[in-house]
Amino acid sequence: MRKAIRIFIVDDHAVVRLGLKTMLESEPDMKVVGMAASGKDALEAIPLVLPDVVLADLRMREMNGEAMLLELRHLCPNVRSVVLTTYHSDEDVFGAVKAGAMAYILKSSSLEQVTEAIRKVYAGERWIPAHIAQQLAQRLSRAPLSTRELEILQLVARGMKNHEIAEELSISENTVRNHVVSVLEKLGVRDRSEAIAVALQQGLVRMEEG
Repeated sequence: MRKAIRIFIVDDHAVVRLGLKTMLESEPDMKVVGMAASGKDALEAIPLVLPDVVLADLRMREMNGEAMLLELRHLCPNVRSVVLTTYHSDEDVFGAVKAGAMAYILKSSSLEQVTEAIRKVYAGERWIPAHIAQQLAQRLSRAPLSTRELEILQLVARGMKNHEIAEELSISENTVRNHVVSVLEKLGVRDRSEAIAVALQQGLVRMEEG
């Protein structure tokens, strides 16, 4: 009889955690050995149970999935990770893979896809759907925005003009203008409106919730 894959689930929604546990344990070769509602709680529990695979959401309260996976690589380098999330912007995918995720699955996926991904990762392979892999390839081919460019892009997305951004960041308006031009070139867009649309789609900026 094949050894059961030991799985740890991290998701900040109790219904999702319990649903995943029930579904995964219906598979004869899978066993859920622990669950946590946050990345912080997961990092405390995972070293104690040492699962084979961690199945984690990406956006959670306290500590997001990317930060958790990055820390997990240092704590338990032999534990493999799978991201199961609703979000799939370019930056979400890139950040998760960079943090160590070996599979990236959307919550709209079927049980068969989720279990296949877990088995592949357990076997040491990556599992990334074609459309997600394409996003990742596009992100890797794009010149990255600098920290300052991302900061200015966020302010542009808030509707601020160049002189307002200059005042906010205590830099010259000419410097802001140069950064904005560089951002437009790197994103391959013609104006600020297109830049905001692309930035939101790619997860480079997020609108503040009010």
